[in-house]
Amino acid sequence: MKDTAIPALIPQTINQKTGYVNQSGKVVIPAEYHIAMFFSEDCNLLNSPNKKVRMYGSDDYATVEKNQITYRIDRKGTRVYQYKNEDLGKCTLPYESPKYKAFVMNGFYGLVSKEDVDYKNYKDFEIYPQYQMLYVLDSDKENPMIIAVLDNKFGIINKNNQVVIPFIYDDIKTNLSWKMANLFEVSRDGKEYFYINKNNHAY
Repeated sequence: MKDTAIPALIPQTINQKTGYVNQSGKVVIPAEYHIAMFFSEDCNLLNSPNKKVRMYGSDDYATVEKNQITYRIDRKGTRVYQYKNEDLGKCTLPYESPKYKAFVMNGFYGLVSKEDVDYKNYKDFEIYPQYQMLYVLDSDKENPMIIAVLDNKFGIINKNNQVVIPFIYDDIKTNLSWKMANLFEVSRDGKEYFYINKNNHAY
């Protein structure tokens, strides 16, 4: 059954080259790229001084790289545009500071939403420092997903310190995959990476 919360096409790396599979794992675009991003907007192209290429900034296209040349491809895998510096406009996205942030105390990480924290007051902490590492992912400001490390294993928790993804991974990347696609990029060996959703289903 199709999960509407995640993309229809998901990057997948095979033998150090990346292509795209659908949610069932079927290869839709063969693995031939050194870099393959999710199908998403590119604000540099959306704001291009060249009106003819602005259409390629929409989320109908994905950015890929092969032989150090960067392209936009459509959902069939056709290369429809090759990047040119003169086509790139300026992104004017406003910066929003996160509500929650990691806080280190005695070598352990916790979560706070206050600027001034009283070490002795447990109520000043959303999560009292107990983890080897915390990283708040950029997405939902009020209810963020948080990468955590416990006993040298990576997992995902929420602001209430509830485990979303169990602590079974050797690494979880701190990239934009959650914000862009509702997926986490994880590895069991620190070498080969793949995507999972918030139910720990692998793609």
